[in-house]
Amino acid sequence: MKVAHSFTVLLVTALLGIVPLHAQNAASGTQASPSSNAQGQKLSPASLERISREVRHELLLLPYYGVFDNLAYKVNDDGSVVLEGQVVRPTTKSDAQNVVKRVEGVEKVINNIDVLPPSPNDDRIRRDVYRSIYGHNVLSQYALRAVPTIHIIVKNGNVTLEGAVARQMDKQIAEMQAKSVGGVFSVTNNLRVDNGS
Repeated sequence: MKVAHSFTVLLVTALLGIVPLHAQNAASGTQASPSSNAQGQKLSPASLERISREVRHELLLLPYYGVFDNLAYKVNDDGSVVLEGQVVRPTTKSDAQNVVKRVEGVEKVINNIDVLPPSPNDDRIRRDVYRSIYGHNVLSQYALRAVPTIHIIVKNGNVTLEGAVARQMDKQIAEMQAKSVGGVFSVTNNLRVDNGS
């Protein structure tokens, strides 16, 4: 089943599971320092927007990007792109870097994606949390998309929920459903509520 920040323009990405890191940094109040590209020039806001849009598009098209992966990125004004997140397959990490470095205007790719360690127990937890969340009648609507919007990251029995939901109630239900799965040590709920505003 196929699933799934110095840049100043916020794109509508919340319901697709890949988000520019500037959106996360805005909440914490951090800003990246200005830098310049190889020619000593900063990219224009229009160029940054285009690069960000193309990077997001390429990441969404990765063949093995799924509901158990989480990808985020940051486009700097010097043309460098920082990739963050967690993936189940090492090939997804290398594929992400390869497609992003081919985007016109990208000078350099810094790949900080974490490859989750293989674990039969974590695989079982992933399946069980998936069934618990997407089997719930309120949350089942999120599974109908090509890339489900609630991403389930499991590392050493600890679950992190990433992505976006439409209502605060959905966020709370997803957390309760994940906590109800046997063998889960902790649940971190990083779901964003995107009410369309």
